[in-house]
Amino acid sequence: MNIETQILHQDEVALLEESTDLRNLIVYNDDVNTFDHVIATLIKVCGHSAEQAEQCTLLIHYKGKCTVKVGSYEELTGMCTALHDKDLSANIE
Repeated sequence: MNIETQILHQDEVALLEESTDLRNLIVYNDDVNTFDHVIATLIKVCGHSAEQAEQCTLLIHYKGKCTVKVGSYEELTGMCTALHDKDLSANIE
């Protein structure tokens, strides 16, 4: 393996490692928050459209949880904190 091929291979490996380190931001159902509050929070914090936020809220209600965003841990940390600040149960897995 020549040096150019080795560098290309290392870049591909780094890209693959970066793309496979995705995490899920999950919101859990509770008996406290209203549908409107959860929908508004998902729109504000996660950048969801109204339809996407409504669908996630229904899944949270009926299934008990929903992955509302996928990304790196660093990307999701701030969103998870913002969800907690709005009294939603959320976790990064």
